[in-house]
Amino acid sequence: MTQKLTKKDILKVLTATNSEIIDYMQEANRCQENNLITYSKNIFIPLTEICRNDCGYCNFKKDPSDPEAIILKSRDEILESLKEAEQYGCKEALFTFGEDADEEEIVQDKLKEYGYQSMIDYVVDICQMTLDETILLPHTNGGNYSYDDLKRLKEVNASMGLMLENSSSRLMELPAHNKSPGKNPMLRLETIENAGKLKIPYTTGILIGIGETKEEVAESLLAIRDLYDRYDHIQEVIIQNFTPIPGIEMENWPEPSFLDMIRTVTAATLVFEDTDVSIQVPPNLNNDTAQIFLLCGADDWGGVSPVSPDYVNITSPWPGIDELKKITEDAGFKLTERLCVYEKYFNEEWLNDSLLEKISKITD
Repeated sequence: MTQKLTKKDILKVLTATNSEIIDYMQEANRCQENNLITYSKNIFIPLTEICRNDCGYCNFKKDPSDPEAIILKSRDEILESLKEAEQYGCKEALFTFGEDADEEEIVQDKLKEYGYQSMIDYVVDICQMTLDETILLPHTNGGNYSYDDLKRLKEVNASMGLMLENSSSRLMELPAHNKSPGKNPMLRLETIENAGKLKIPYTTGILIGIGETKEEVAESLLAIRDLYDRYDHIQEVIIQNFTPIPGIEMENWPEPSFLDMIRTVTAATLVFEDTDVSIQVPPNLNNDTAQIFLLCGADDWGGVSPVSPDYVNITSPWPGIDELKKITEDAGFKLTERLCVYEKYFNEEWLNDSLLEKISKITD
């Protein structure tokens, strides 16, 4: 496929069977130009586990009354973790936290105790501390932000991210999102678009297996492609499969089939065939099947941490870097490390002088 795919084209891939899917996989596999599969060595730091959303598939959010909940990490706690990550050669500090956590009084009290007026003030300061006192680059993923807040975060983040999950408002009626106002796709598309307007290198993606239709998958991929075409800020698209975890509302919800993952990764590769956007599949959510997605055109494993778990998917441990290299090479590819911001953005159009200087030191 050399022309930009239409919804009809994508649906053919998403419903392909037998020899049809093999043909599409071969076509997607040819999109691999250099046989390189990338990953970012990171540390995953949950700043708070308090969140205004209550997604049916989430094990990350904690109740404010839970004595084990992370209400708000202190600067000292975070710096200690970052320094440990330095010892392991990590270069990305992934800061994830619940959306609008400071709507809760207990978080507000912690912010005041630490000397901050709001969550955005706190996050900006934590990112600045990371830049000033460590070798790591901040990558913030904390839900929807206003244009002005994104503008502040841009100055202290090498890249940022937000999963679209799906562009269909219908999913707001299903268990996945019916108690999560922040998962309104219009809000999320607005956040991703504002990031484009501000020239923030960005990661997004879709979540499959939460009740979406094939048509909604196609429309979601096209929505992301449209944002990329307008702003060129999408550096990678994640295809993430729902995985049930004991104790969540959707623990008995069926997982997407292996074939549906193959179809979706293949479709995403073909949607972005003529771009420099990477297609990412989380290896820890696909331990036994990860290799096949490389043959569908995926070319990135995302962030992988040698020091911290995946707090969003706590029952799915990361593979070790050696194991990741083994499965990558066994499929005929070469594993190579990247930064959380892709090389095409290493310029003044996208990053300020402070971030560019930091990147220069890391890459040297």
